[in-house]
Amino acid sequence: MPKTADQHLALMNQTAVEQAQAFHQSFPQYTETPLAHLQQMAKYLGLAEFFVKDESYRFGLNAFKVLGGSYAMANYIAKKLGKDILEITYDVMTSPELKKELGQATFYTATDGNHGRGVAWAANKLGQKAVVLMPKGSTKVRFDNIRKEGAEVTIEDVNYDECVRKANALAEQTENGVMVQDTAWDGYEEIPTWIMQGYGTMALEAAKQMKAAGVERPTHVFIQAGVGSLAGAVIGFFANLFPENPPIMTVLEAQAADCLYKSAAAKDGKIRFATGDLQTMMAGLACGEPNTISFDILKNHVAYFASCPDWVSAKGMRMLGAPIKGDPQVTSGESGAVGMGFIATAMQDPEYADMRAALQLDENSKVIMFSTEGDTDPDNYKKILWQ
Repeated sequence: MPKTADQHLALMNQTAVEQAQAFHQSFPQYTETPLAHLQQMAKYLGLAEFFVKDESYRFGLNAFKVLGGSYAMANYIAKKLGKDILEITYDVMTSPELKKELGQATFYTATDGNHGRGVAWAANKLGQKAVVLMPKGSTKVRFDNIRKEGAEVTIEDVNYDECVRKANALAEQTENGVMVQDTAWDGYEEIPTWIMQGYGTMALEAAKQMKAAGVERPTHVFIQAGVGSLAGAVIGFFANLFPENPPIMTVLEAQAADCLYKSAAAKDGKIRFATGDLQTMMAGLACGEPNTISFDILKNHVAYFASCPDWVSAKGMRMLGAPIKGDPQVTSGESGAVGMGFIATAMQDPEYADMRAALQLDENSKVIMFSTEGDTDPDNYKKILWQ
């Protein structure tokens, strides 16, 4: 795609991401999630190093999404009260004094599960309200997990992108209603920026953990995308971290919702949408309309976009769930494991030899991927792994 002035890259610089991490570190629930070093898998696939960031341990919520929603809420509160974000720690956010000062806010969002659960959890901790809209086809277990956090939650008879529009309309009609969504559109960019910076905590942890394992810089970064906020956060972070020699960065999408892939294939730099029901087992990636801020970062820094059928993720789930002896197990859900399936297919399937060569994946490659969720739908997880 044609390059742009790259004005949004600075949003994911080291200072911004370290500030987000400092906020997350103030939570009593905070611990770094593991970076699984799959040395046997690297040997098996013919790679030098292979790392998987395992977000199934994040704050006991089984997914990374809470990093974004919680940080956006903190920034919203800081702005509303005229405070610096550095003053807003977990203790301050959950204090009766702050609730008195802030009054009652209602946080609205649309979700397939993980983001809504994170927003509901953070609102609950703040003593605030959350209203969550889920697209048709959402599973009962994800619905129940959100309701357990005290949110008002409904499953709508429309797709994810329509849910976003409905939630936004409700927020606009509600006194002290706030839309907390990780997709940006013209006129709605501040909160998505904060969410992306919150996601940066995961990338910052991973970079430090790789260094501790003796790898200064990955040669390849694989990251999945729904609207692209996570992808923009991770790719923006690594592009800022290694400006002179960035890794080869690849974005993976569910084939049923491959809006970024479609946009890249058109080669003109304009956004394309994926429409329809967006039916894929990768529920967290079933989004058809890209985040405008993130899209700008991706245009400038992504080497490849890949459109992945569901079998790619299922294969990845099984490989991570039943590791080679000596490697740690990673419980990776449908939207978390697509990187594993993609990398294994690229390395081993003769049909994809051209893709492997284009990606420059070989015995010198030091690869990192992000497993962004655990078994958030436990029944389906067992079905895929055991049946």
